[in-house]
Amino acid sequence: MTDPINQIPVPTPDDIAAFQRDGAVVLRQAVSEHWQDQLAAAIERDIENPGPFFNGYHTDSGRFHGNLRLWENDDAFRAYCFESPLPAIAARFLASDKINLFYDQLFVKEPGTPQPTRWHNDQPYWPVRGWPVMSFWLALDPVTRQSGGMEFIAGSHKWERWFQPSAFAEGGDSYERGPNYEDIPDFDAERDKHTILSWDMNPGDVIAFHALTVHGAGGNLRSDVRRRGYVVRYCGREAVYYGGPGPNAGLRNAELSDGMALDSGQFPVVWTVS
Repeated sequence: MTDPINQIPVPTPDDIAAFQRDGAVVLRQAVSEHWQDQLAAAIERDIENPGPFFNGYHTDSGRFHGNLRLWENDDAFRAYCFESPLPAIAARFLASDKINLFYDQLFVKEPGTPQPTRWHNDQPYWPVRGWPVMSFWLALDPVTRQSGGMEFIAGSHKWERWFQPSAFAEGGDSYERGPNYEDIPDFDAERDKHTILSWDMNPGDVIAFHALTVHGAGGNLRSDVRRRGYVVRYCGREAVYYGGPGPNAGLRNAELSDGMALDSGQFPVVWTVS
C-alpha cells in the first residue's frame, strides 16, 4: 500500500514482522522522484560546501564524502526529515505514539572508492538508550555488492551485544571505551554461522533497520556508478538520552542529562498521534 501524496509505502504486517524478526527490511520504491530530486540537489550543495560535521577522505581513484546533522543547515534535508511520511512509518515500525528525529547522515562513495564500511552496530555510537531507535537508508543510485551494497546480520538486534565504536577511516573520530562494550568479532571469518541479508537497490528503495542490527558495506568497486546513501534516524517515546562515555561527540546535547526524554531543538518531535 502506498501513500498517494508522497508515494511512500505504508509498512505491511509482513514488513513489520520482518523488521522485528531480522532487524532490517527493504521497502521498494519507497521514496518518490520528487524527494529524490530534492535530496540529490541538496547532496551536491553539501559536497560543494560541506556542513560543520563533514568527514571524508580521498583515495588514489575515488573519494568518500560523509556528513551528519544536515537537516539543520539545508531546507531540503529538513523537509524530507520532517514532512515526508517517514516519521509516521517509523511510528508503525516502533509501535510508538511519538517520534523524535534523532539525526540524518550522508554517505557518498564515489566510483573507485574501495574501502569497505566495517561491521558495526549503530547505537553504541549514539547518546541514546532504549529499544525504539531505527534508521531509513535511502539509495539515490543503483546499488549492488560491487558498488557498496549494505549487508545485515539477521536477528543481531536481539543479541543484546554492544560493540565498541572505532574510527571508520584513518584520522576519523576517536571514541571512549563504552561500559560493557565488546570488540567487534571478525564476522567475515564466520559468515557461514549467520544469515546475512543484502539487497540490490534502485533509486528510491529504502532499507529500514534497527539501531542494534549489525551491518557493514563493501567499497564501491565500480568505475562508473556513484553510491549515494542518505539515512535518517528516528526514535520512539521510550528512547532516552545517554550522557555516559562512548558516543560520537558531534551527537551529544548539552541541554539534556542522562535518562531525559530526547525532546529538544536538536532532537525535535516530528510526529505524534493526532
